[in-house]
Amino acid sequence: MPDNPAPPETRARLIIVCGLPGSGKTTLARGLEQRLGAVRLAPDEWMATLRLDLYDEASRARVEALQWQIGQRLLALGQIVIIEWGTWARDERDTLRLGARALGAGVELRYLAESEEVLWQRIERRAQEQPPITMAMVAEWAALFQAPTEEEVGLFDPPLQA
Repeated sequence: MPDNPAPPETRARLIIVCGLPGSGKTTLARGLEQRLGAVRLAPDEWMATLRLDLYDEASRARVEALQWQIGQRLLALGQIVIIEWGTWARDERDTLRLGARALGAGVELRYLAESEEVLWQRIERRAQEQPPITMAMVAEWAALFQAPTEEEVGLFDPPLQA
């Protein structure tokens, strides 16, 4: 059962899109953004617009912190917010979930899992990253990724029907 679920009439909702590069996060998040009239927060897009190195973890952390400030304000205003950060670690997902719950928002998790081979094929096909992502990087990231457990998934609200 979700921790402190939001009342059903509450429109405010945080949707956390979780997965590794190439798992389909952006495709899913863009579709949800359109269907639900949501605000999507994606650090890669902001960093590219600001001409920041996508691999600069300090810059990414600052962008994500700013996006979370904006996201919390939007949730407080009753909006639907999509976080498209990947959220590789359980503690990151917990922080977002509990922060949104404190604002009275519903929170859902959309986890996208794919094999390393599928991730690599998709990344290679899109050929967007500079420098390019290697198969070794995908394997390293997969080893670091903390996939949501059944217990963790049970802490979130069921997905909205979109």
